[in-house]
Formats: sequence, C-alpha cells, structure tokens
Amino acid sequence: MKVIITPNKLSGKVKVPPSKSLLHRAIMASSLSEGKSVITNVSYSKDIEATIKAMASFGAKINTFEDRIEIEGCYPKRINDVIDANESGSTLRFIIPLALLEDKPVTFVGHGKLPKRPLDPYFDIFRRAGIKYEKGEDNLPLKIEGKLKASMYLIQGDVSSQFITGLLFTLPLLEGKSELYITTEMESTSYVDLTLDVLKDYGIEVENNHYHNFDVIGKQSYKAHDYEVEGDYSQAAFFLVANMLGADIKVDGLKKDSKQGDKKILEDIQAFNGEIIYDNNLVSCKTDQIYANQISFSNSPDLGPILSVLAALAKGRTEFIHAERLRLKECDRISCVVEELTKLGANVTETDDGMIFEGVNSFKGGVVDSHNDHRLAMAFAMASLKCEGEITILNAECVAKSYPDFFKVFESLGGKVRYED
Repeated sequence: MKVIITPNKLSGKVKVPPSKSLLHRAIMASSLSEGKSVITNVSYSKDIEATIKAMASFGAKINTFEDRIEIEGCYPKRINDVIDANESGSTLRFIIPLALLEDKPVTFVGHGKLPKRPLDPYFDIFRRAGIKYEKGEDNLPLKIEGKLKASMYLIQGDVSSQFITGLLFTLPLLEGKSELYITTEMESTSYVDLTLDVLKDYGIEVENNHYHNFDVIGKQSYKAHDYEVEGDYSQAAFFLVANMLGADIKVDGLKKDSKQGDKKILEDIQAFNGEIIYDNNLVSCKTDQIYANQISFSNSPDLGPILSVLAALAKGRTEFIHAERLRLKECDRISCVVEELTKLGANVTETDDGMIFEGVNSFKGGVVDSHNDHRLAMAFAMASLKCEGEITILNAECVAKSYPDFFKVFESLGGKVRYED
C-alpha cells in the first residue's frame, strides 16, 4: 500500500495505544498462571496477536474482546508442534525457553525480517545445555528438542534484553535454583525492569544483583492477576516529535512515573530545545527552534527513526551514538533511515554506531520506502509536517505490526492522506 500525504498542520488530542512491551509480558504471565486473569487497556497489533496465538499453543485459554483480554492460564503444556511468531522478535525470544520445559521437539517459524534477526545467545545456551537444534540458512525455521534444567546460565546483555526476559519467565518454573549471569555490559535495562515488575505482579520472585546476575528460586507458581496496561511511550514519541515540527497535539494515557525505556523521549526532546508541557493527564511539547545535540540509543533503540526526523531538521550538527542495535530491528534502521531521509533532502551520513546530521530547514518531499518497518513508516508520516511537497510512503501497511490505526489517527488530527494499492 502507498500512502500519499499532503503537508498539513496536525492538532487535537490523541490517546496513545497501550504499551506493547507490557502487553506482551502480561499475556505471557497471565497464560502461565493458574486461574483467570483479565488484562484491560489493550490493542491488537500483529505482534500482540502473535503472542496470543503462541501462548494458546501452550494450553492457555484466551478470549479477546475490544476492551480486554480474559485468560485462563495453566502450567505450559504444548499442544502445537509448530509455533509461528509472525514478525515479532519479542514473541519469538520470549517463548523459546518456555518450549524447553518439555522434552519434545518444536519448530519456530517467522516472517518478514524475523528469520534473520539474531538468536545466537540462545544457541550458545543450547550448546552448553545439550539442547538439540537445527536451523537452515537463516535462524528460522528453528527446530529445538531438549529440556532446560535448573543451572547457572550465561548470556550476553548487549544483543537484546528479550533473551534475558525469556529466561526470567521460564527459570522460576524449573525444579531448582538457577542463576543468570550477564557476560557483557547490560543494555536496555529498562526493559528488564518491566519484566521484573510484571513477574512480581504475578507472584514471581527474582533477585536482581545490579544487572550483573539474577538469582531465581525454582518451583514457583504464577498467580492470576488483573492487569491494566499503561500507555506506550514508544508510540507517543511520534506525536510529541510532531509538536516539535509545528503540530499542536495533546497526548493522553501516559504514566508519569513509568519505567518504560522509551520515556527517554521526554529527555531527548528537551535536549533538542523542546519544552515538555503537562496539563492534568495530558502531555505535549513545543519549541521556538530545534537545536542539535548528541543522543545515545543504548537504552532506547526504538526511538531512532522518529528522532532521526527531528535531528535532520535541527540547527547545527547532531550525532547519534551507541545505536548499533538499530541495525538489528525490522530493517537496518541506520542504513535505511540514511537512504530515505537523503531522498527527502536531509544531510545525514552513516557511522558504525549511529548517524551524523547537518540540519536543514525543511524536507522537499518525494517517495520513500518504509522497508517494511512500522517505525520508519510512522516517522516518515510525521516528516510530512516539514515537507515542501507531498510525501509518498511505500509499504505503509507495515504500521499494523504495532499500531494498526495509526493513519486513521493521523487523519483525525488533520492529516491529509490518500491511499493507493
């Protein structure tokens, strides 16, 4: 699908979708609990649907409604030999360890760029633990067979925190005490914090020793819990940055004391000379002039695409650092952002671990490709606010991965959108 946007000011109020990160975790924890849990403030993106189907494959009875998810959980007993994670890295990496609670083969499949995304930290564990695995040229399809036992596990902390989350969900269900040691500097600690909070809400205890290692008692049981999902700072970032580009949007649904790593968007906006404005439960921002800065992405890689739009328009030289993991997402978010923003007239160059921008006053418009990356598509939509002519976004349907209603919301705020197949 092509989306053609005619530049126009955006204004109004928007309630951001629930945190996808927390909803994944709540679905998993509820599915592992004996009894009924009700999850409220929900939204059904493709990634969330993948996790729902995956946990149903482990025996959970899941009923979905417009405003809630009702789950009758159980100790995981696989009823499917093939689990499809679609394009969701969270789904895949969270559930692989769960499949190893039973010693019978299972095959994981995926689509889009997911088969090429790294799984090496798990492969290292499989080799040390005697878990059989087979993969083709890519990492998926992946067939595994074996059973995890309580033990000491070593895992990298600088590839993705999703591997750590997957183990933290599974290790409490093993027979004895386990220790999880992080062998590198830990990145994205905020996502591990979200995991630990959800585990605690569902009755699971984990001792966090300054993110160097985690002690996990075995034979624990998840306890059913009603859970309300807070708003997603990752999605709010698009609307807040739009305000920096001239929009007047008030964002509803954000938790002020949230532990989400992408809450860093507020700090980043201030670094670009933005003023954050709170009005009761609404958040907005404004600026008289966007000024360049240096931004680190070690704990917030999902902010890369939308902050690239802002950096391209900032006065002076902006440098993105510690952004290596942007290359490991739905696309290489460094190379692809540089390629597409250059088409719009940005002055941006690629580095090994980030990008360097020399700010321009506006974009010229033109045709850009989302590279089937939902966050690129949404970022380019917001770039239209500073385009001199129309912007056409190719493969724009990819927003369904995390925010299916994005373009409807964009139009409700005043966006002028045409759709072509």
